[in-house]
Amino acid sequence: MRDGYKKLSKGDNLMKNMYIDPYLIAEIGCNHRGELETAREFIKTAKYFCNVDAVKFQKRNNRELLSEEQFNALHPNPYNSYGNTYGEHREFLEFTIAQHTLLKQWCEEFGITYSTSVWDLTSAKEIVALNPDFIKIPSACNTNFTMLEWLCDNYGGEIQASLGMTNRVEEESLINFFTRKGRNGDLIIFCCTSGYPVPPEDVCLLEITRLIETYGKTVKKVGFSGHHNGISIDIAAYTLGASIIERHFTLNRAWKGTDHAASLEPDGMRRLKRDLLNVQKALTYKTEEILPIEKVQRNKLKYRINSETHV
Repeated sequence: MRDGYKKLSKGDNLMKNMYIDPYLIAEIGCNHRGELETAREFIKTAKYFCNVDAVKFQKRNNRELLSEEQFNALHPNPYNSYGNTYGEHREFLEFTIAQHTLLKQWCEEFGITYSTSVWDLTSAKEIVALNPDFIKIPSACNTNFTMLEWLCDNYGGEIQASLGMTNRVEEESLINFFTRKGRNGDLIIFCCTSGYPVPPEDVCLLEITRLIETYGKTVKKVGFSGHHNGISIDIAAYTLGASIIERHFTLNRAWKGTDHAASLEPDGMRRLKRDLLNVQKALTYKTEEILPIEKVQRNKLKYRINSETHV
């Protein structure tokens, strides 16, 4: 995965496709409902039905992340809770590192890339031990420089970071930190609006253009992490230059949980990958003034027209 989407599909001829292969990540997150076999079904469906390139889970040490008060507080939306308190809810959805090892093995068996978002230093250390191709830093954690420094010093793979709910000062600090560490060439930043789901007017796709213009020569790539409904916005993100698209993924949007409403079901994810590939094929210049497919129609429809050119 690390270099798979860097190559141009059809060479570097200006008359051919200049768009990098789209790379689609299905974020399962905690949509597996704490059920290992359901997570396995997610992986199989993402690979064989949806044809996505990678799946992504989450890893949290809830005692490290949450204060005692936060851990024991009621879930803000009891309908979506899997426990009596918010801490119990988060613990119910959490897989152990042994279970993540199994998830990675299943991904390798099915031929799809495994990855995980890490929310704290303990989780980062656990996941690095699995040596995934890439690790994701969620928007909520992109100012956790203790964790970021440890990752830069101890993990040689690609690091992806979302920029949701992040101001320009924090954004610049993140990029400068990776540059000082000499790891900016391994950094992918994601245009992102943190909401579940996000209405179209808050997606702000032109942020992709700003990020490419500002940091495109500094970081490895600029991607797009969407929490909106539908798939048309992702196609626009790709045409703006975000070759890596990340979308939340669920088997059933009606399931209990906060992320399902902002997730794509299998057919939506399948159509997104199909459409990304079709759009990539279409984003070309003509290789000749009249394409072979047009010549038949030209002979049929323009044969009566005087071919003499008048100036």
